[in-house]
Formats: sequence, C-alpha cells, structure tokens
Amino acid sequence: MCRITFRQETVKRLKVELDKAYVRGDKQAVRRLSVLLMIGQRMSLASILSLWNVSTQTIYNWLEEFARYYWKSLVYRKAPGRPAGLTKTQKRLLAAWIEAGPEACGYASGCWSSILIQDLIDRKFHVFYNRFYVCELLRNLGFSFQKARFVSDHLDAEARQHWMKSEFPGILCQAQQVGASLFFGDEASFALWGSLSYTWGRRGHQPQVPTTGRRKGYKVFGAIEFFSGRLIYQGTEQRFQSDSYQAFLRYLLAQVAGPIVLIQDGARYHTSKAIRAFLEQNQERLTVYQLPSYSPDYNPIEYLWKKVKTQATHNRYFAEFVLLVKSVEDALTVLATQSTEILRLMGIYTRHLADPSAA
Repeated sequence: MCRITFRQETVKRLKVELDKAYVRGDKQAVRRLSVLLMIGQRMSLASILSLWNVSTQTIYNWLEEFARYYWKSLVYRKAPGRPAGLTKTQKRLLAAWIEAGPEACGYASGCWSSILIQDLIDRKFHVFYNRFYVCELLRNLGFSFQKARFVSDHLDAEARQHWMKSEFPGILCQAQQVGASLFFGDEASFALWGSLSYTWGRRGHQPQVPTTGRRKGYKVFGAIEFFSGRLIYQGTEQRFQSDSYQAFLRYLLAQVAGPIVLIQDGARYHTSKAIRAFLEQNQERLTVYQLPSYSPDYNPIEYLWKKVKTQATHNRYFAEFVLLVKSVEDALTVLATQSTEILRLMGIYTRHLADPSAA
C-alpha cells in the first residue's frame, strides 16, 4: 500500500468529491472516497482498517477499480425507496448527545459541525442524512449555530439560585419598605488603544484601526438604579483601589438623597478593611450586598459598559488621552439621559420577578 502514490491533482479532486458526497448524503461514496484519500495521503493499511469497517480485500478492490476506471468507478446509483429517518425517540437521544458535546460522544473536538453530527447519526442510528438536511433537522430540534461563551468553572449554581430566588427579592422588599434607592455598582476601564469590533469592510481588505500602543486607560466607577434607571458615574485616572472606590461611594452619597442599597461584586477593593470601616461609618444611609461569586451576568451595569464601549471606543483611534476621556464622557452623558434604556438592562431581574421559573 505504501508504494502507491497519487498525483497531487488526484488528491485534490478526491477531497472535492468527498465534500460533495457528504453534502448529498451519499454514504457509499463517502466510505470509498475517504479510503482512497487516505491511501493518497500515504496512511498505513492498519490505520485505514481501524477507521473504516471494511475488509482488506474491499480496499484492494476499490483501488483496482479506481486505477482501471478512474472517476467512473465512484458513480453510484441512488438506492430505491424512501430513505430511512429518525424516530421521535432517536431524535430525543440525538438532542441529548448534542447538548453533552462532541467530546462526550468520542470526538476529538469541542465544536459540533454538520459533518460531525452527520457522522454521529450514522454511527448511532445507521442513517446517513444529507448535510443540509442535518442543519434543517437541528433547527427543528431547537438548535442554532452560535458562538460559545466562557463561564467560570468556580460557579456555585446553588448560591446563584438562592440569590435570584431568595436574597434579591428580600433586598428589593427591604429597599421598598424604607424608601431606599437600589443601585447596582461596578467599574470599567477604557483603554487608550481603543477596542475592536465587527464592522462592514470591502472583501479581502480587513478594516485597520491605528493605535498608539500606549498602555493607559480611563477608569470609571458607576452605579445604575433599579427603580428609576438613573446612572451615576465618576471617572478617574487612578487605579481601581480602596481609596478611589471610597471616593466614588462619597460621591454617590452626595448625589442621592435618602438611604441607598448598593449591590456590588466581590472585587478586593470592594471588601477591603478601609471600605468596611467606611461602610460602618455610613451604615445609616448606605447598605451594601455582595453578588454571588463569579456572576457578572447578574450585574446589569456590565451591559451598560458594553454600550459605552460600542459608542465610545470600538474601532476608534485616540491620538491623545484627552480624546479618549472626552469620547467616554460623551457616551456616558448620553446614556445618563436614557433611563428607559437603562431600565431594560434590569431584565434579568424584572423577568424573574414576573415569572420566578425564568431564572
């Protein structure tokens, strides 16, 4: 087998024909073309036999027919009758396997593709669907082709559920009883070199954004109010630390009349000794609660920062630091007038309060 060599053009054609066979769901052609392609790539007979359930004689027969009849040896007649389909039970099993991920199904990949799922269906149920029908089948089963996102492996699902079902409703009730403003607080840094995002550009010419490369950023502390959609923010060139956070808390107390309930994450400078002392001194007006660990998706102001970056820094060039500051401040000034938009950011909580099963 190792003495057989295909021309480069033949190997390229085999790849093209194999792609076509997968698309049209031609199982016979897929098997034969895959074996021939592996021979063309000089794989050992033992490796080929371990991957495909065919005999050594069958491989030699395919190779002989290909040498004698070339591409005509790969033409198959369509099988008569209606092709087999999956039962409802098989579809439920397929959905469960897809949700488990490719690695759980024995594939050396973390991403499902239509070809991979086509192979999974064939392996498990001996049904070889057209690749395009696989996509249609997946949509009918409630799946869509989408980008994955990272989640921390430190997530405490029980703590998150307790927060949404018990802690936050209790905090909300407390704020309403005493007439307190209920804020979600956080901070964000906006880099002088800007930020990149998708945009339309001429095909073959990737959009380019100049950058100074200087590692400097504009820091912003912020808080958005649950009932009114009010935004309060304070920019600084200082690092995020206890002193700068304490300055923002003083500013928040000066801007808001009456008691304040503030929900924040567990950043170190949020819970430092100096901040704990500050909160004790101001406990008559300011009450602070911690979000569950590793749960930025439970803090609505995170989505506001994304809006600011979209408007102020995505694909923008700032030759000077003052231009970055102006762009961020302009975006924040506009957002501060859009209380309705800010209230929409609270959807994760308002939806849950309307339907507790939605969390």
